[in-house]
Amino acid sequence: MIPETRSAAEAATILIVDDMPQNLLLLGELLQPHYHVRAASSGERALRVARGDPRPDLVLLDVMMPGMDGHAVLRELRADPATRDLPVIFVTALDDAADEEQGLSLGAVDYITKPITPPVALARIRTHLELAQARRRLAAQNECLEGEVQRRMAETRLIQELCIRALACLSETRDKETGRHIIRTQAYVGILARHLAGHPRFAEALAGRRLEMVVQAAPLHDIGKVGIPDAILRKPGRLTPEEMAVMKTHAAIGAHAIGAAMEQALAEADDLTVEQAEGALAFLRTAQEIALAHHEKWDGSGYPKGLAGEAIPVSARLMALADVFDALMTRRVYKPSLGIEETTRVITEGRGVHFDPDVVDAYLACREAFLAVAQRMPDAPEAAAVA
Repeated sequence: MIPETRSAAEAATILIVDDMPQNLLLLGELLQPHYHVRAASSGERALRVARGDPRPDLVLLDVMMPGMDGHAVLRELRADPATRDLPVIFVTALDDAADEEQGLSLGAVDYITKPITPPVALARIRTHLELAQARRRLAAQNECLEGEVQRRMAETRLIQELCIRALACLSETRDKETGRHIIRTQAYVGILARHLAGHPRFAEALAGRRLEMVVQAAPLHDIGKVGIPDAILRKPGRLTPEEMAVMKTHAAIGAHAIGAAMEQALAEADDLTVEQAEGALAFLRTAQEIALAHHEKWDGSGYPKGLAGEAIPVSARLMALADVFDALMTRRVYKPSLGIEETTRVITEGRGVHFDPDVVDAYLACREAFLAVAQRMPDAPEAAAVA
């Protein structure tokens, strides 16, 4: 619902500011049949009334006053967020064009010269009250629309997140790992990404929405495991070299599947749709690079392409450490959990070999946060026992 705004005809409150009692009386008698009237005989008093409750809807402000003159009052009103949008009409005996120009440049909405002509003054006052009312209504509508846009965006993000989790969990249902692996590794990637976002080597890759996309795409890193035969994927023990060669194809399978999805979507879309979908495509490209390269190693000994160093996408470098950390910290039937100290030793030994050195340094700086995630979301005992 759009909030209702008060009609200008519903007795708006007008503040009259003039140091001459007779002027206050004259304007008060003119306005009281139509509006609520408040009066101030000095600039300082005017500011207190304008900031008080109820706040006036319009100010009639004399320019020439001792102490704080009208121009100074208007500057103060415009500098205060609470009164910045309050319409102010100068009422003054000054009739020089330069004086009027100065007042309008300071933010006055109109300029009425003395002696005033009552019908003209009333007409101008009503016009500016109606304009102010229209601005309030427009602002209320914009606020309502902005709230609706934010609600729809949040809904869209939630649907996207649920779809990502559903796809990731689809691969996990066939794997020996549990859905908590998805949640934990995503959390680890988020910790690393936020820590490294200000690092010169990572700032561009993690700028703006890019960081959020990397974290959101992390659960899809093993989506390619849906293409691995059950005999290998669900084998309760270590894999043979031949089986491991098949298992390693999951990286390329996942990247190919995501790439095929993008190609099919683009083939059916017009130019406008493609332009509007750029954010979604950027997300899928991030998911694709994570799926393909999260088993690459800093020294070039990883798979599937043997990428080395900076050739490995930043997103995949973060995922690599997160994935290994979770594997080392998780108990399986063929291995115990190594614990945080031994896991840290293995990761540290992989600095500059398996992992980007700066990513390892980020892990060491955030080790307690990693441990907190691992302790907060352990695998269920029965899952680890049958894995």
